[in-house]
Amino acid sequence: MNVDEILTLIVLAAVVAALIWDVVRPDVVALSGAAVLLMTGVVRPIEVQGAFASPAIIALASLFVIAYALELSGLLDRAITAGVKSCKRAGAAGIWMLLSAIGVVSCFLNSTPIVVLGAPVIRDVAKALKLSPKRYLMPLSYISVLTGCCTLIGTSTNLLVDDMASIAGQPRFGIFEITPVGVPMAIIGGLYLFLFSGRLLKKSINEDGAEEEKKEDTRRGLASLAAAGTDDVHVQVGHAELFAEPRPFQPIKAAIASAIFLGAIAAAALNIAPIAASAFAGAVLLILLKVITPDEAYGGLKPDILILIAGMVVIGIAMEESGLADAATRILIGSTDEISPLAALIVLYLVTMILTELLSNATVAVLVTPIAVALAESLGVSPRPFLVAVMMAGSAAFATPFGYQTNVIVYQMAGYRYTDFLRVGLPLNAITGIVAIVAIHFAFPF
Repeated sequence: MNVDEILTLIVLAAVVAALIWDVVRPDVVALSGAAVLLMTGVVRPIEVQGAFASPAIIALASLFVIAYALELSGLLDRAITAGVKSCKRAGAAGIWMLLSAIGVVSCFLNSTPIVVLGAPVIRDVAKALKLSPKRYLMPLSYISVLTGCCTLIGTSTNLLVDDMASIAGQPRFGIFEITPVGVPMAIIGGLYLFLFSGRLLKKSINEDGAEEEKKEDTRRGLASLAAAGTDDVHVQVGHAELFAEPRPFQPIKAAIASAIFLGAIAAAALNIAPIAASAFAGAVLLILLKVITPDEAYGGLKPDILILIAGMVVIGIAMEESGLADAATRILIGSTDEISPLAALIVLYLVTMILTELLSNATVAVLVTPIAVALAESLGVSPRPFLVAVMMAGSAAFATPFGYQTNVIVYQMAGYRYTDFLRVGLPLNAITGIVAIVAIHFAFPF
């Protein structure tokens, strides 16, 4: 190994350890790693600048602003209210219809605000129908994650893999290019949740009211915290009660925001402009039309997420430039003469899926993508199927409550046990993994 490889490996190990240790904020950890790589000369200032101005960062920031404008207009609240009415008429079937509708929205909007808004509604509707919220809140999180895999903009994982692949010289993905893989995963995963999650959660659903009482005390404490006007809300991540504020419906602003959002999606889908350009133009247009104020737009940017991603992109660039990605490929697979492309794809998917249960999906996407490209090139096949595998496996965090932020939200709200996620999530990991490999094999030939 050369000096740059050794330095990159040390920084990577330190960053991963710090993220697992979870004492320092993830965005600070990522920035620290990027700073060390910059100071040691592993990456150049121009590469760091490129990471912070990458199309993935621009697209995510712009989509955050557009989503926040839709939320402030009251459109999401109005849609949820309509869903609640149909649920009360249709009973349990209505809740599953509402979950399906939320899943469709999550194809195009970040799943975290969708679950933050939808989780209290699902909980309250279930209670009104005298049904256990535990039966529906975990599927809400899983469905939003699965449907996020259906389009390029459904999750930050997809955008980051696309961005890192572009840095490695690969052509960019179209907005619906991964849909043939994501849709089968979402449909079969959704059917599994509909048919089996209730049985697997039966023991948890039938627990006595002691845990529920404890949860109610927690909610009352959170309400007091919110009423006190605390600024330290980042320590309460996962408590939807602090974020899901009711918004008055403003039909004109809602119509304009919806039209701009659909226009940005259409422009990207028709290859009129990249999603980063169309989303950025849409966000600026919302400000110019006074649908959202500049201060509100800044408030919707989620800088901690953007900084985390930018810092991890720098580390990903260092892996590619130093040659560490090639070295990791040799360690992961061994001699490429002794393994078929399909077997390599399965190994890559499994490794990515395991890592995403331990680290954030953004971190895994940035770290594994250069390895995926190097692996495909060493096998002499197209990197496309390997990149799609990283997209799908990078979001497949179902077996723990901490693999994805939406899991944390429902975990704390419903009072699940850790083992509940293992019982429902491990089979879902296996099922969606098999579906993904088969779909990738047919939709993205080697």
